[in-house]
Parts: sequence; C-alpha cells; structure tokens
Amino acid sequence: MHIASLFLDALLRVAAESAPYLFLGIAAAALLRAFIPEQQVYRLLGKSSFRSVFLASAIGVPLPLCSCSVIPGAMALRESGASPAATTSFLISTPETGVDSIGITYALMDPIMTIVRPVAAFVSALVTGSAVGLFPASTSAAWTEEPVVEDDCCSTNCDTDTNLPPKEWRASLLDGFRYAFGPLIEDLAPWLAVGFILAALLAVVVPDGMLANIPSGWISSLLMILIATPVYVCAAAATPIAAALIVKGLDPGAALVFLLVGPATNITTMLVVSRFMGNKVLAIYLGGVTFTALLFGVVVNAIYSGLLIDASAVMATTENAEVTLVQSVSVIALAILLGYHLWHRVWPRPQAGGETEASSLLR
Repeated sequence: MHIASLFLDALLRVAAESAPYLFLGIAAAALLRAFIPEQQVYRLLGKSSFRSVFLASAIGVPLPLCSCSVIPGAMALRESGASPAATTSFLISTPETGVDSIGITYALMDPIMTIVRPVAAFVSALVTGSAVGLFPASTSAAWTEEPVVEDDCCSTNCDTDTNLPPKEWRASLLDGFRYAFGPLIEDLAPWLAVGFILAALLAVVVPDGMLANIPSGWISSLLMILIATPVYVCAAAATPIAAALIVKGLDPGAALVFLLVGPATNITTMLVVSRFMGNKVLAIYLGGVTFTALLFGVVVNAIYSGLLIDASAVMATTENAEVTLVQSVSVIALAILLGYHLWHRVWPRPQAGGETEASSLLR
C-alpha cells in the first residue's frame, strides 16, 4: 500500500505540474490551426531549395503533432508538391517539439531545456533536410517524378474557387478549438497517460542516483539512441519521462537525446520514409537526427557544467511543492478530458446509421 500511495502522489504531482502548461499549449495549437492557412503552407514548401527547407523546419517547430499525426500531413505535403528535402524537415521538426511540449518542458524541467529543445529540433530538421536536398529527386521511391503543382494551387485539399472569402474569424477560432480539444487530444491522450504513468513509476521504483552509474556523455547518449530509435513516444509524453530520468541521475544531454530521437524516429516513420522517399533519404534522415541529437547533448552537458547547475536537483525542486488551486483545477480538467478521449478510443462513438468511428475509418 505504501508503494501504491507513493505512486499516486507522484502521478498527481507530475500531472499537476504539467496540466496548466499543457492547456496553454492546447490553446496555442487552436490559434495556430485557426489562423495559419494550410494552403499557404503547401505553396511555401513546393520548391526544392534551402528556403523551403528552412520554412519547413520553422513551421514544424510550434505545431503540436506527434509522429503518428505528422506522417499523413507530411505525405500530403509531398503529394501537394513539397520537395523531399522540405518534407524531411517537416517530418523531423514537427514531432520533436511543439507548443504543448514546450509548455510541459518549462513546467517539469527548466528554462535551459525549454529553450534548447526547440532550437535543437529546428537545427536537426534544417541540417537533415539540407543534406537530403543534396541528392537528386530520383531518390524518391514512390514518386518517379516530382509532383506537379498546377496554377499555384496544391493538388489536394484545394478549393476550386480561390476567390472564396475567408472564414469569419469567430468560426475559424471555433474550428481551431474543436480540433485542439478533439482530434489533437485524442491522438495525444494514450501517450500522455503512458508518459505520466512511466514518470511516476520511475520516481517511485528507481532509487535516486541509480542512473548516475551510467557514464555520462557519449555512452549514456548512445544508450538513449538505442532505446528511443525504434520505440514510439510523442514529444509531450517523452517530457515527464526525461525529467524523471534526470532526477534519477541521467545526464541532461542524454535526456535531450531521448527527447529529440524518440519522437522523430520509430518503426512506422522509418518504413514510411523508406517507402516514399527511398533508402538513401532514410539513411540521411536517421544519420541527421542522431548526429544533431548527440551534438546538442554535448552542448547541453557543457552548459550545465559551465553554469555549475546540478540538473537532477533542478528537476527535483517540484517534488515537495504544494499543489496550487490552478494546478488542482487544471489536473481535474485534464483527467476528465483524457478520460473522455481514452473511453471513446476503446468504445468509439456511433455515427449516423449506427456506424462507429472505427468502422467508418475501415471502409
């Protein structure tokens, strides 16, 4: 019973620290969805140039999409005329960070990791996408030639009448919040739940300082790459796990490697990249992600060492903090929201004609 009580207390504290910032991230995601025109993004990424790679890297940073969500989006970009280089950059920067995970990083970690994480995601996408751009377009496996963008309008998801008036801003805002509290949270719900549970288990089961026995630097970072590369974990869910690992003695550089590699690489993503852009692009993709993650891991360790900051002590400062009223309300709201979406993932809502969501998707 004592262990169960400690686990529930750790789970509550992790969720309480994360919830307010997660809701801020969800609100930001709703605003991004409402006011950034999707078709303009397609047009900006159409040419194979450094500019398109730069824009794809930058656009992907704030978007709160995990790798299961970003794959269809990236493939839509590719089919709509985005270059392989820009598509690769988008595939990397988008799942590695987002407005939701930036908020949770600030809540559970510290300002250093909050700043370095999105910067590292951007650089990782920029470097890897630029490297892909050095190869000819024939490296694409599923497309024998570049997709054609006709009349400066993407080939899919494009209105036939480009002179239609824009949505009223209230309607756009409502659509944005429907998306953020609907499909977005539905995608994130199981992974957030798993992330919180694993973080609480690590806090209770793993003795303090145990991971300090792993040599810091290259060895611990390479170990994180081996663990994170094949496994699916979204950026938001990876954050409480990384924070708990640092508390238990893992060096912050290796934790950053986990935060970058875990969301960007998994079996599904690797299969999709290989199928649609070829094995050469896949090799560059994996090489670019791991190289930049290792590089930023070294940089982060140097920053903490140079500033004489004990990362494990910084991450642990919230353990004994009182749960505030805002945190209490936020964690209750988050529990209801996650519970609602997890329930409907297990038992999909019936649609018109008695169909469930799952059956309609399988048609």
